Amino acid sequence: MTKELQEAMQMYGEYCMRVAYLYVKDWTAAEEVVQDVFLAYYHEKDRFRQASSLKTYLVKITVHKSHDYLRSWRAKKRQLIAPFQMKTKEQSIEQQAIRQDERRILVDALLKLPMNYREVLILHYYDDYKLREIADILGISENTVKTRIRRGREKLKDVLQQEQWEVLLHD
Repeated sequence: MTKELQEAMQMYGEYCMRVAYLYVKDWTAAEEVVQDVFLAYYHEKDRFRQASSLKTYLVKITVHKSHDYLRSWRAKKRQLIAPFQMKTKEQSIEQQAIRQDERRILVDALLKLPMNYREVLILHYYDDYKLREIADILGISENTVKTRIRRGREKLKDVLQQEQWEVLLHD
């Protein structure tokens, strides 16, 4: 492993992992995606022209690899088998304390959105990318990014309002 790859993995590995998880919704699958990302970067690092930051480049690869994973048979198989498998890892008390209830509600609502709205909202609000950078990462126009952000926020608002009503109905 080269020093350059090792540094990239240390600096951006966890970040790419979180991005991948937001797409595939499974930590094990996200690990596979990130491994594929850094493997692709290692084999084709000469394609990185430094027109953007390394972080942006790796996130773009992560988004593409996540989409590839979601289209793959592995993802479909995992979705079919998952309900029948028992959870083997229990969260520690520390992990439970870190995860706040408001964040969980927001993340759950965000994950209910269609992928095209979810990804622009995550890249814009969570990852602080500019509209032009999001357009480059996803290969779409800036106007499409703006439209998806606006519509995604509307849909997120609707989902959050429904969540609040469901809580009131079950109390």
